[in-house]
Amino acid sequence: MTDVRFNKILLWLNALIPLALLGYDAFRGQLGANPVEFFLRTTGVLTLVFLSITLSITPLRKILSNNQLIKYRRVLGLFAFFYGSVHLTTYFVFDRGGSLSGTVSDLIQRPFIAFGMLAFFLMVPLAITSTNAMVKRLGGKRWQRLHRLIYLTAIFGVIHFWMIVKSDITYPAMFALVLAVLLGYRLYSRYKPKPAVRRSAA
Repeated sequence: MTDVRFNKILLWLNALIPLALLGYDAFRGQLGANPVEFFLRTTGVLTLVFLSITLSITPLRKILSNNQLIKYRRVLGLFAFFYGSVHLTTYFVFDRGGSLSGTVSDLIQRPFIAFGMLAFFLMVPLAITSTNAMVKRLGGKRWQRLHRLIYLTAIFGVIHFWMIVKSDITYPAMFALVLAVLLGYRLYSRYKPKPAVRRSAA
């Protein structure tokens, strides 16, 4: 039997490695000429990575017929929110100097910031309702409907990334392709024709 608890510990450790490496490089002053921009870009990409992995759990579970995978989806989703929080905090504190008016002004002047903010705030109710107690309180169907917000979160996140890049769109295009495949699979699974049931001869 798969040790789910041990695997979750491994998942936690591996998910925190990128942040530890970023912190180590920041301590040594090796984040390049613009450390804040490098930190922002990296944590933003990590947010999209964990969102993509979270969305891949359901297709992989069905394709591999491995229901155990569903037990790791919540942890992955929370790490997407965690890196999104680090990304937003870095932007607000170090890029905007903690200025609320400066942040609002930036939202107006640079639309891609608005898409990023919207993507993050859509994750907030998902993180708040990620506990078993909230699932019971909301009810399974209502909880599932609410957590479909992750699709919009991923879409707005990819748009945010795409709008930031001015020349080489390779990485945003890769995330867009992955997201298109994952969402396309869900649409296909939902609307594909059901096989006809043969009636046995009397």
